[in-house]
Amino acid sequence: TATPPAPAQQLRYRGAKLGVFAGLMLSSWGTAGAFNTPWAGRLTPRGAGLPDRHCSGAGGSMRLVAVASAESLGLQIRKDFPTLQESVNGKALIYLDSAATSQKPIQVLDAMDAYYKHSNANVHRGAHALSVRATDLYEGARDKVAKFINAERSEIVFTSGATDSINLVAYSWGMSSLREGDEIILSEMEHHANIVPWQMVAAKTGAIIKFVRLSSTDMAFDLEHFRTLISSRTKLVSIAHVSNVLGCLNPVDEIIKEARKVGARVLLDACQSVPHMPIDVKKLDCDWLAASGHKMCGPTGSGFLYGKLDVLQAMPPWKGGGEMIQEVFLDHSTFAPPPGRFEAGTPAIAECVGLGAACDYLTSIGMDRVHAHESHLSRILWDTVSAIPDIDLYGPSPYSAAGNGRAALAAFNAKGIQASDLATFLDMEGVAVRSGHHCAQPLHRILSISGSARASAYLYNTEEDIAGFAEHLKSTIAMFANMGDLQSSFDID
Repeated sequence: TATPPAPAQQLRYRGAKLGVFAGLMLSSWGTAGAFNTPWAGRLTPRGAGLPDRHCSGAGGSMRLVAVASAESLGLQIRKDFPTLQESVNGKALIYLDSAATSQKPIQVLDAMDAYYKHSNANVHRGAHALSVRATDLYEGARDKVAKFINAERSEIVFTSGATDSINLVAYSWGMSSLREGDEIILSEMEHHANIVPWQMVAAKTGAIIKFVRLSSTDMAFDLEHFRTLISSRTKLVSIAHVSNVLGCLNPVDEIIKEARKVGARVLLDACQSVPHMPIDVKKLDCDWLAASGHKMCGPTGSGFLYGKLDVLQAMPPWKGGGEMIQEVFLDHSTFAPPPGRFEAGTPAIAECVGLGAACDYLTSIGMDRVHAHESHLSRILWDTVSAIPDIDLYGPSPYSAAGNGRAALAAFNAKGIQASDLATFLDMEGVAVRSGHHCAQPLHRILSISGSARASAYLYNTEEDIAGFAEHLKSTIAMFANMGDLQSSFDID
């Protein structure tokens, strides 16, 4: 528990806070019109229906045996995460930005440290003992990732993250397979990483991109609209498994089934699903799945692409250099089979070791338990934020059919207050949330807002974290409610 500041420190702190507030007032006054949107007044009512513990899981149905107590897991494992012991502005840290990046357990940090201290060498290239150790660790991490999502090791390509993975598919498969008039289906809720690469490929190949709209009632994936878009011209469907803004678990079973009818390939952006729920790629039957290590307790600069082996075998290399070749001649080269074909150059060995350790860590807890814990937090977060007056929440309610399986994140706006201002004042209280467009500018434009604040929980968060965040959010909103009095005090025209 942080030591309370002395009275003189309290006065200085309050003065600084008031100064920041004065500087931010003008930016917030200009946001009143942001709530005159097509979605205003059309948010899903809180508590519509009873909580449904049967979740349409990733790769099949999953029935939660019980709703895990947030304290039973969150408090138990917090000691594993050094950063969570930090204080910010003299306040105990409440970290609610895990949709941007997760904190890292000491087990992952120790694994990377041990590699550098005891096994540092290049992989695949030496017969000496350190090279053998490094190769065993690197390839062992591939085995761990494969097991984590029920894939074969030859189907796991190490990348720097999901953005790199999607670009790999876009430039290897997309540039070699797409032709003028072919169609790509995305959705309006996609992260920029699942839009921009396809725009670049479409510009070069003449392919056409179509977007699945949000449903008009609950801000979720409109499956019926998707069915009107897909046709014999559709060559690819690339969809977020879970939205990083709306929090909804998209109906990937139905999406993949429809894609198979027309022979289209399917890529899942699984950044917000792999860290939070059990994933079985064999049951999912997607062609590719992209994920980032840094969102699943692993290090930044790590990630992977899962691809069906026959699909990977048919894809040409994307980058050329060492490691990805069989033989090199002066006039031509031959290439290694997957996954090595797509791993040119010296890889991020320590990062992959850390990613493997992250898979070990999550597996030791159990992804069923992680998912049950976060489902519990999802409802608490939704109920807590939606109970605050003048808040707009985005995405379907966890109590609705479209919100079944909703992630433990809440993107929202407070009437008349800039999201960045909210985040600034929450940070002064030790609360870390994200503000901005969350790499989803098209979605925010469709919602007629410039940005939003987002609180996102993970396995190490507790009910107490959410309660503390809510109290600081309410006090910040109350401070802005006194804007008129402060305006006269500062004598602003």
